[in-house]
Amino acid sequence: MSGAVIIGAGPGIGQAVARRFAREGLPIALIARSDRTLRAAAEAVAPSGVPVVTLKADSTDQAGLNVALDGVVREHGVPDVVVYNAAIIQADAPGELSVRGHMEAWAVNVVGALNAAAHLAPAMAARGNGTILITGGMPEPKPRYVSLSLGKAGVRTLVRLLDQEYGPAGVHVASVTVAGPVAPGTDFDPDDIAEHYWHLHTQPRHQWTGEALHARESSSAGSSSATGRAAEGEQGQRDEDRDQRQ
Repeated sequence: MSGAVIIGAGPGIGQAVARRFAREGLPIALIARSDRTLRAAAEAVAPSGVPVVTLKADSTDQAGLNVALDGVVREHGVPDVVVYNAAIIQADAPGELSVRGHMEAWAVNVVGALNAAAHLAPAMAARGNGTILITGGMPEPKPRYVSLSLGKAGVRTLVRLLDQEYGPAGVHVASVTVAGPVAPGTDFDPDDIAEHYWHLHTQPRHQWTGEALHARESSSAGSSSATGRAAEGEQGQRDEDRDQRQ
């Protein structure tokens, strides 16, 4: 049956992407840290009528995330598309964040995506198709957002590495760069941003791009540019849920 997996199914981009893929009839698997986030995301997808499975896991807990991903495969089969949308978005100038804090941010922003991809991409490659999409941003480093700048730089490198490893076998790996704060009714409406994820997933192989940019209309003639440069991504709460920050 396959379908879409959303890791980091918060009320912004995560829910919007889930709704977008559900609208196309794909079964949806939602992974988040809290029951409240999962309930809200499942309710948002429910009107589509597609099968929905919710699994509680922390993206930094390798064993726990792998158990959740295995549960997805049991329920829906090897997914057609995996979206990694978990991130810690916080302001921290040089020297303000402890070493432990940087390690925690890196684990959420980069290592969780690596673990999810490494766990599912081999099966996608064996099948000969699949898509892995990671929410990116911050291509220009900002000294007020050190951990986020480092994390999003890591995402860009990770996407290239995964593409080199799994792309030849038919797995499309790409990122969606969001160049501003996400909020409904603005230039950065999550439903508009979600269109990039669907576009990347449905690109013919000969037209694959590694990045889609969502920027203000005034600053980018084509917000789906694969080579555009973006500023900082959505601001979020310091800690309600990591998976609610995007």
